[in-house]
Amino acid sequence: MDRLDAAALDDLARTLPGWQLEREQGGRLRRTFEFPGFAQAFAFMTEVALAAERMNHHPDWSNSFNRVDVCLTTHDARGLTRLDLDLARAADRAAARVLA
Repeated sequence: MDRLDAAALDDLARTLPGWQLEREQGGRLRRTFEFPGFAQAFAFMTEVALAAERMNHHPDWSNSFNRVDVCLTTHDARGLTRLDLDLARAADRAAARVLA
């Protein structure tokens, strides 16, 4: 999988609001999701985990009570790829469903 080019990275703020781009080492996307409680955070993680398994692309993440910190990068490509964008969008959709 090819890494995203500079133009695609520049467009991330518009296409993935809420995500922070870290450009060093080929790029990473980070976002912290907050939920009303642990059960909602766990439901979010479960939904994202199932999407990640289907994609065979897994996040680096951690959970503390109602917060889930997510970091996305494609290790094999040493940076951001289309897989990271797809998983970020899946995480955004999962958060919206859990918070609805």
